[in-house]
Amino acid sequence: MKLITFEYNGVQQIGVLSKDETKVYPIKGYSSMNELIDSYDEGLFNKLAEGINESEAICFADVIKKAPIPNPRQDVICLGINYTEHAKESARFHNEAFGGERPYPIYFSKRVNEAPADGDVISGHFNIVDSLDYESELGVILAKDAKNVAPEDVHKYIFGYTVINDVSARNVQTAHKQWYFGKSLDGFTPMGPCILTADEVEYPPALKITSKVNGELRQNSNTDMMITDIDHIVSELSAGITLKAGTIIATGTPAGVGMGMTPPTFLKKGDVVECEIEKIGKLTNTIGD
Repeated sequence: MKLITFEYNGVQQIGVLSKDETKVYPIKGYSSMNELIDSYDEGLFNKLAEGINESEAICFADVIKKAPIPNPRQDVICLGINYTEHAKESARFHNEAFGGERPYPIYFSKRVNEAPADGDVISGHFNIVDSLDYESELGVILAKDAKNVAPEDVHKYIFGYTVINDVSARNVQTAHKQWYFGKSLDGFTPMGPCILTADEVEYPPALKITSKVNGELRQNSNTDMMITDIDHIVSELSAGITLKAGTIIATGTPAGVGMGMTPPTFLKKGDVVECEIEKIGKLTNTIGD
């Protein structure tokens, strides 16, 4: 099923999206998606399906969409250079050796005060940014606390998946020689349009992932092309970090970002960015000031 956060009649709530995506069924008893995740057990998704009440359906066109987790409890954990072809274009832009063969993955994080939703305008922060870029990514959301998880058990810890646009200020990222500031400006983590629950796709997910800018196809790959897979990510991190329920992991982006074009082509005010992942949906945002 697809779970969403939305606002209706001035009240923010969570719900289940109908299969034709024309209606939303409110989920009672939970004030937020984080609270729902906190209640996770193996029977949760069945319970939610059984609790759908047609008489309580709300027309989806009448709600205000929110990011599925508008206010993550912790920074989003991110994978850098996690698709081979993206490693090559990054090396060209940064003049660094980011090869596909390396002993350890690159981890960093993004501060998210509030995640923009599908349809929201993203501030370009053009007062300090001259090279604004997009990165379509699969977001993985953990269902329960993970500590010392074996790779073969990681699938038991997955709540669901979403689409993330890892918006990036390349000049800030490059100037500071690390990625936190250039990827954590307000509004730089659009997320949505929903959480696709883990039971809806085979594990590990092999899903088409794309991005478009003003209708032009830029990224076109599959999530099974990751260098470091979800099993490795969660197992390795949980060996030294307790990953709390609701943790969001952005698993990296494929080739086709603006810095990889010849010449590099960055976002400007008014551009429309569409990040889409098969079965999950499309995250569309317009660039503002």
